Amino acid sequence: MNDQFIHEIKLRRERVESFDQYPFSLPAVRNFQTLPLHPAVTFIIGENGSGKSTLLEAIAVAWGFNPEGGSRNFSFQTRNSHSSLYKCLTLVKGVRRPKDGFFLRAESYFNVATDIERMDAEPGGGPKIITYYGGISLHEQSHGESFFALMNHRLFGHGLYIFDEPEAALSPTRQLAMLSRLHQLVKLRSQFIIATHSPILMAYPDAWLYQITADGLKRVEYRDTEHYIVSKRFLNDPEGQMERLLS
Repeated sequence: MNDQFIHEIKLRRERVESFDQYPFSLPAVRNFQTLPLHPAVTFIIGENGSGKSTLLEAIAVAWGFNPEGGSRNFSFQTRNSHSSLYKCLTLVKGVRRPKDGFFLRAESYFNVATDIERMDAEPGGGPKIITYYGGISLHEQSHGESFFALMNHRLFGHGLYIFDEPEAALSPTRQLAMLSRLHQLVKLRSQFIIATHSPILMAYPDAWLYQITADGLKRVEYRDTEHYIVSKRFLNDPEGQMERLLS
């Protein structure tokens, strides 16, 4: 545990003016006190609108990442839409510092790709940035292909990686491939914080899963998550589930 980059996230509740106002009114935040993190992989799960992406964004910004994604070297802004939650968070850090880092937002990865092209078009003597993503424009690949260009070429380990719904670009087979690559990066002493709806991703062994409830974030076991229960029930009897759903 002493080897991880972030041990714990704390909400400085005394800095919050009102828990009746966004984003502090969200279920993920209203009853938030502390969030201990697994040294390798922590998942944050919950319904749409529960605040998991807002919380993840605040953690990323508090660390120093660009709100729209990328590494700490990205500073572009297409729309100033991030909340003030990051100002009320304290990140309890370990003694080890990461050599790499990336904040992935599925909804704004297009903007990251655009900024890479902008920076590569500027005069300079160093290698083009796209070289570190496999050498092919991310805009010339599918969403899933460009995501794997990031995973396989840009991320090199010893890093803090914060992913918001990475499964948005991935088929089930590609999600399995992502788990394999994630495990390689974990073995290279990386730490992940991931918000997801995917029961495939959250099956990663020994990860900690936090489910957002009306009472805040609650640690849950994989087979107790709604994502696992609903998926298993449907796959065990798709015809019966559809008949009940559509009747």
